[in-house]
Amino acid sequence: MASLQDIKSRSKSINSTKQITNAMKLVATAKLTKSKDLALKSRPFFKKMQETIHSIASNAGTINMPLLKANASPTKVYIVLAGDRGLAGGYNANVCKLVMKEITNKDEAKIITVGKKSLDQFKTKGYNVIHSVTGISETPTYKDAKLIADYVIDIFGKGDIGEVYLAYTSFISTIQQEPTMIRLLPLDINQVEKVEATEPKDLLLYEPSAEDVLGYVIPRYLADVTFGGLVEAGASEQGARMTAMDSATENAEEMIEKLDIEYNRARQAAITQELTEIVAGAEAL
Repeated sequence: MASLQDIKSRSKSINSTKQITNAMKLVATAKLTKSKDLALKSRPFFKKMQETIHSIASNAGTINMPLLKANASPTKVYIVLAGDRGLAGGYNANVCKLVMKEITNKDEAKIITVGKKSLDQFKTKGYNVIHSVTGISETPTYKDAKLIADYVIDIFGKGDIGEVYLAYTSFISTIQQEPTMIRLLPLDINQVEKVEATEPKDLLLYEPSAEDVLGYVIPRYLADVTFGGLVEAGASEQGARMTAMDSATENAEEMIEKLDIEYNRARQAAITQELTEIVAGAEAL
């Protein structure tokens, strides 16, 4: 049995850890409220963009745009959205595993990482990371999303890559987050979820043409999808961290309770031994 001093020191150490995890849980809870509100507010705008693209595409007839045509290159680019910090359970690892599972040939895969944890994961495992963005996982902005979208549009337009995928963690609830992957380029209009308009549609005329308007809207749409992924991932990260820290705090409390019982038993055993020695000494006298 461990000594009383050892048990007391261990209990003190775990209590200090519990205070840290509890503080991190409270911080994550506060950040989750803001991140969740941002994610929920961005969804109506994203749905409106989907409706707009379908409306324009239905009037455009035959569309001949570079962003809608597949390239001959077998190379695929994966944009991986993860966090800049750990202590969020399996949040960072799960989205990285999703991408690694999809990659069958490292030589034909290029990675764009968002977040320090995804950069570390793919660099360590020898993947070709062509671009990285850090420091925005918890507070993403539309400007960040547009820079990423413009970058992939540029390299896709050069014909060096055949497909572009976005991997992020979709926020379902505080305790449930799901790693998700969608194809960004080449964009398939038929795969864009059609959203039914709630109001009567007006007859629209596009100038100079529907195809030209679509050429302007699609890059905006790609930036919107990227921003949607960023805010969903941000909310998921805070939800995962809050859950992980809450679980860690509860585990620490259970360990402290067990150590308190062990300490009391050890103290009782020590007192019993002292009394036995005193009685034995008195009888010897």
